[in-house]
Amino acid sequence: MLDLLPDLFDHYENKLTLVQSNWNSYGGKTIFYGEVVTVKCFEDNSKVKSVLATPGKGKVLVVDGGGVCRRALLGDMIAESAFNNEWEGIIIYGAIRDAGTIATIDIGVQALATNPIKTEKKDVGLIDVAINIAGVDIKPKMMIYADINGIAIAEKPLDLTVLS
Repeated sequence: MLDLLPDLFDHYENKLTLVQSNWNSYGGKTIFYGEVVTVKCFEDNSKVKSVLATPGKGKVLVVDGGGVCRRALLGDMIAESAFNNEWEGIIIYGAIRDAGTIATIDIGVQALATNPIKTEKKDVGLIDVAINIAGVDIKPKMMIYADINGIAIAEKPLDLTVLS
């Protein structure tokens, strides 16, 4: 399967909300989905690093960086840690760095942009809180679906077997 969202919207249009923004796909996996875990932070990726260092099978980390791209909230070492801890993907409402290396890691990564500048580490941010990205409320435990067509959110898991 090369596309997920068009088929999902064909079957579940009333159960999905599109998170419209200028998303770019950077990870080695272009289709990913899972249960939402959130981080809200501003130019400090300490909480991103700590969450992705924990087991993440079946989960996607959604990071609300306020859409600010002055510093990268994800780099190759944290992405590699996420892969090793079996996270399905990472969505950054902000910037990432090490895009060339992240493209070689078999994990979904979407973000607004790249920026080679790292963040300061002040251990500031919130984990598992409701966030709002591009006017869409996203809460922990919701389901998120992503591919190169975009990102969509659903209250509950969708049956993907209807797509085959």
